[in-house]
Formats: sequence, structure tokens, C-alpha cells
Amino acid sequence: MSSNTFGKLLSVTTFGESHGPAIGCVIDGCPPGIAIAPEDFRHDLARRATGRTRHTSQRHEADEVEILSGVYEGVTTGTPIALLIRNTDQRSKDYANIAAQFRPGHADYTYWQKYGIRDPRGGGRSSARETTMRVAAGVIAKKWLAERHGVRIQGWLSQIGDITPHGSDLSVVEDNPFFWPDPRQLTELELYMDALRKSGDSVGARVDVIAEGLPPGWGEPIYGKLDGELAAALMSINAVKGVEIGDGFASVAQKGSQHRDHIGPAGFASNHAGGILGGISTGQPLHCSVAFKPTSSLRLPVDSLDVNGNVVEVVTTGRHDPCVGIRATPICEAMVALVLMDQALRHRAQCGDVGEMAPRVPGGNSAQGLLSPAGKGGTSAGKR
Repeated sequence: MSSNTFGKLLSVTTFGESHGPAIGCVIDGCPPGIAIAPEDFRHDLARRATGRTRHTSQRHEADEVEILSGVYEGVTTGTPIALLIRNTDQRSKDYANIAAQFRPGHADYTYWQKYGIRDPRGGGRSSARETTMRVAAGVIAKKWLAERHGVRIQGWLSQIGDITPHGSDLSVVEDNPFFWPDPRQLTELELYMDALRKSGDSVGARVDVIAEGLPPGWGEPIYGKLDGELAAALMSINAVKGVEIGDGFASVAQKGSQHRDHIGPAGFASNHAGGILGGISTGQPLHCSVAFKPTSSLRLPVDSLDVNGNVVEVVTTGRHDPCVGIRATPICEAMVALVLMDQALRHRAQCGDVGEMAPRVPGGNSAQGLLSPAGKGGTSAGKR
């Protein structure tokens, strides 16, 4: 298998290359009746787009979505949804000098070893341009999750290089090009990125995503764990080198008495687990963090090999992000949304009537919402 598809009941297949005529995706398993129009995609695609500020790649793409199938009279029909975006601002000549060279830190070498051929223009299939279609598919998933279950998903940049937020006001994240939760640091970030860009170097970043409003019960206990599938989906994003759920690697230094989340009549006292226990959602906010490596496309020279095994000096020209994490927030949001929608549909298929069969657990209103199976009480989802 070529593995260009992810998801089970909701599956997404992407296609296209960075400098090809178009990129696209097919979304299969989407329920009927969701209102979708081309303009619905513009907001999130603009958030992901290059060229918004001087701190990202200056490639300017129109990113206009064409809906080719699966939508009739403005609503989804339940049949496969095909979306297409034409590439309009390629500059393939920028890659002529490295067509036969392996750029360190890139997929050039591994694609060559796997396929015996590669498209060097902008990285071809390995380019982050492919994530445009993930964001487009995520728009539909976000809409369905919000309308059907009241789930809200928000991401933000939680670290650039060694800079971390001094505060956390998520209401201001959309008001700045860094998706940064502390507006007092924007000047510091501007100066940092200006200096980085002038030096010709790059830096990594960390993106956090939180999903609120999930009912308990989504996810499967072994091979379909919610956290396992989130990790796989987020790791599939270009340049991602690590994923954490909840406290993640900080759990290593914690004692069990500290890490376990106490449960009382009012609910959970903490959320070190990140909203997932045993691979299944707890009903708490789901929290995950994603680590992005520094961009490898640099104008700073580096030694490497060409396809004939000769030592060469590689200098990458063209338009590249000094920090790919700046544009990654909507991509991470989209992948979380797609995983959650797939898991919601799978839960509905197998366990949608659990709330109807199970007896109510005696107790007050606060305990009722916590203890009742999904589909009963204040956290109903299974009957929808």
C-alpha cells in the first residue's frame, strides 16, 4: 500500500505535488446533510497560507477550493467529497541546481532509495504544500464536530526556539501572525525572526492543541486508542518529530501520586492525562503538543552527496519558512479534528446505543454527567 489515506469510517486521501498543476483530496464516509460551500474553506486556508507575513515563505497561492463531488445544493450527500486546489505560484527553476543532490535533513535521500526517482521541485510529494488539503478536509470535520457534538478545537504556538509565552490568553491567538497567546511578546518575536531570517538559519517550534466539549467514550481500548491515532496523525505532518498527550514527557519526573487525576463528585481534579485514559476520552479537555524541527532548506552551504555518490556543496535557494511551526497551528487543528470525527463515527457505529441500554447511576447532577455512559445525562452523545 502507498498509504496516502488515513482514517477508517471517515477516510481522507490526498494527492498532488508542490509544483504540480494541482493538489487535492477525497473525503469518504462523511455523513450527509452538512452545509458546505467553497467560501467555508477560506478562513482556515488563509491561516495556513504562505506569504501572510515576512516571517513565512513568500510563495503566494490563491488556495481556492473547487468542490468536484459529494455536495449537492450546498449540502454533503454522503458520497465521496472531492476537493481540488490549483497551484498558481510555482517557481520550479529555484530547484534546478539541487535536482541531482540530496539535501541534508530532507526526504530527498529516502524518496530516492524507496522509489528510485523523485520530484525535486519544492520537495514534490514531501512538501508541506500537501497539508493544504488536510486543512481543507479539517474544515468539514470541525464543522460537523461543532454542530453535532459541540466540540471546539483551538491551537496556538507555545514555543519558538527557546522563547515560550509568559502568559496564556487564547482569545488573542488569532490576532497575530504567530498564533501566540501573549501579545506582550510580539515585538520580541518579530525581532527574533528578523534576525533569524537575516542569518539564513531556521529554528523549531512547538504547537499545542486543545479540544473541548468531547463526551467520554470516544476511542478504542487497544489498537484504535484515541491518543495513539492522534499521535500517528500528528506525526504524519511534515517536520514533526514529537507528540505529547497531556503532560507527555514531563510525566517521567512525576510521582504516581502527583500524576493520577483524582476523581470526585464534581469531576476530575486535574488533567495530567490530557483527557484520555486507556485510549478513550474522559470528557475532559483533550490536550496535545507537537514538536516541529527546524527547516532544512537553508541558503547556508552544507556538504552532501549527489545521486552519483560525489561530494557536493548544497545551497538551497527559493522561498522557505525560517520556522515551519508558525503556519502549523491550523494543520494540527485539522488533524485533531479529522481523528476526532473518525472516532466519533466509529463510537456511534458500535456503541451508539450504550446509553439507552445502561441504567442511570444514582447521584446528583454533577456526578450524573461524570458517571453516566455517553448517551445519558449531561454528556449525551451516543444517541445523536
